Amino acid sequence: MSDETLAQLVSQISNCTVCATHLPLGPRPVLHVSPRARLLIASQAPGTKVHETGISFNDASGDRLRSWLGMDRETFYDTERVALVPMGFCYPGRLARGGDCPPRPECAPLWRGKVLAELTDVRLTLLVGSYAQNAVLGPGKVSERVLDFRHYLPRYFPLPHPSWRTGAWERQSPWFAEDVLPTLRREVARAIEN
Repeated sequence: MSDETLAQLVSQISNCTVCATHLPLGPRPVLHVSPRARLLIASQAPGTKVHETGISFNDASGDRLRSWLGMDRETFYDTERVALVPMGFCYPGRLARGGDCPPRPECAPLWRGKVLAELTDVRLTLLVGSYAQNAVLGPGKVSERVLDFRHYLPRYFPLPHPSWRTGAWERQSPWFAEDVLPTLRREVARAIEN
């Protein structure tokens, strides 16, 4: 796909209103793509700060994720190397008990496959959180997949969602910093190198 054709697809996505009546802040699709991206980060859906700014992972969870990757903001947002394509492109709202709602079910079937089909240079996909993992790998437990990350290489690398809640999980799972993160950084560096 050419830059122009992908730009047209992103423009169509940007104007999507299919689930507008279900979105408490209205539609504002957020994704960052280039046909030359070599690392795909598949995640859940934008949070409120991302909705406000229109920049994926432009919040504390993004800081945590970039720390895990050993990646600076400039590289992270370089669409020539990194594509950011969530399961849902718009902020879905809050659950009554706290946390964000699941990604809207209309979004991925309508748009995500069309975008991914055009990202033909992707070498590695990070499956960040349960929604991305379940969509690609089927039902399963995030912790088990992260612990068994080597099983999914070289195509996929499962990760927990980098929300503030993950801090406690990281403290209880020292293997994540000792074993997973060094391999993650190596695999990511290999994927985005020229």
